[in-house]
Amino acid sequence: MSLVKHSSLARIKDAFSIYGHKRVLVLLLLGFSAGLPLMLVFSTLSFWLRQAGIDRTAIGYFSWIALVYGFKWAWSPLVDRLSLPILSDLLGRRRGWMLFAQVLLVSAILGMSFSDPVKDLDRLALFAFMVAFASATQDIVIDAFRIESAHEKMQAALAAAYQVGYRSAMIIATAGALTIAAWVEPNNQVYSLQSWQTAYMCMAGLMSIGIITTLFSQEPNVETKLADENEQEIKKKFNQRYPSAVANTLSWFYTASVLPFLDFFKRYGRNAILILLLISCYRISDIVMGIMANVFYVDMGFAKDEIAAISKIYGLIMTLVGAGFGGLLVAHFGTMKILFLGALLVAVTNLLFAYQAMVGYDVTLLTMVISIDNLSAGIATAAFIAYLSSLTSAGYSATQYALLSSIMLLFPKFIAGFSGAYVDAFGYINFFIAASIIGFPVLWLVLLVDKRTKQDMTSPPTQTQQKTNQTPQI
Repeated sequence: MSLVKHSSLARIKDAFSIYGHKRVLVLLLLGFSAGLPLMLVFSTLSFWLRQAGIDRTAIGYFSWIALVYGFKWAWSPLVDRLSLPILSDLLGRRRGWMLFAQVLLVSAILGMSFSDPVKDLDRLALFAFMVAFASATQDIVIDAFRIESAHEKMQAALAAAYQVGYRSAMIIATAGALTIAAWVEPNNQVYSLQSWQTAYMCMAGLMSIGIITTLFSQEPNVETKLADENEQEIKKKFNQRYPSAVANTLSWFYTASVLPFLDFFKRYGRNAILILLLISCYRISDIVMGIMANVFYVDMGFAKDEIAAISKIYGLIMTLVGAGFGGLLVAHFGTMKILFLGALLVAVTNLLFAYQAMVGYDVTLLTMVISIDNLSAGIATAAFIAYLSSLTSAGYSATQYALLSSIMLLFPKFIAGFSGAYVDAFGYINFFIAASIIGFPVLWLVLLVDKRTKQDMTSPPTQTQQKTNQTPQI
């Protein structure tokens, strides 16, 4: 009996030992740096605008600034194949781009902190756009850094650590910002511009965590032989048609911007479109609900310090548990099964917010709802990050992951822009029920993609798949 117990403890210890790796800690801190800016142009900004007296419909449209994340594939080839002067020489290509984006983020967040939405909403929108752009750039390079930092078996653990850091930062950027704002102006019934400006200045200071991590981390050693060979072959072909300077520019552009997309479609063939459809819809339920969450809390009568306390304590704990548990589940059961579980949990938990809307002001119920919501989101996102990472290939990881993660956000954020108008027309109960219903078709997509992928693995390779590693024709 003691041997069985000892063996079980040993297996548990081995399962958790992966979280002690240095790369996992680095990704935890970089995840924090990536997650902090998102909420500053998303739900926290919605809370600020609502307290400033901006109407719900305008807040919903204002959220379209976050659509920048959906277009980061457009400049991801620069991050993948272009070295920055001085920074890349000192730190390497990945860390040089990370530091550049983080410094730009600090400047833009400080710009938001010196803005007044009542007197000059356009100024605030401009700096919010800058934050979104710099944050999306940071996401591109951190995602590539994460994928290139370890072998495939470690990706679930890296994804979980990244998710823990990311979700923790999201909570600090919401609950932490609300706590600071409430500390500066304790009266929840009085709007104070200074309280929000102070909160955003503190958030800019917290970006130093990402800067320090970047400076002390190690540049990943990436095998880009195939991508480099393809670029040389393409350069030779362009040299036969154009002058040397033009040929070099065209070959670089083709390698950086075209080959990553061709590589993806050649590897996945007929399933590529289906995979992209799954990616574009997977987070729709979570994102559509999220844009109105803090607005909902305000309208239900919850104070800033109440929301902050619930999110900071219970929300953070359940996020950590969900992300860590999600990483272990992915490593043990495989990505697709946990991807299905995560989608199911996220869709179901939105119904809890509908029940909260029926009950109204109830701190105990809200604590339970936020806790379950964060647990579900942690599991779902850990599985989703691992899945997206598995779809990329060496040499094109930044561009391919940027494309996939952009597709993940583009459609849901567009739909979320109408959330304020929907609530005004139909109320919160109908809104949360609708946000839940639109998440259930995702379950069918997960099952279909899994089935098609398994069929392709057991089928002989097609002529297109056999040519995947060949230099593309131009």
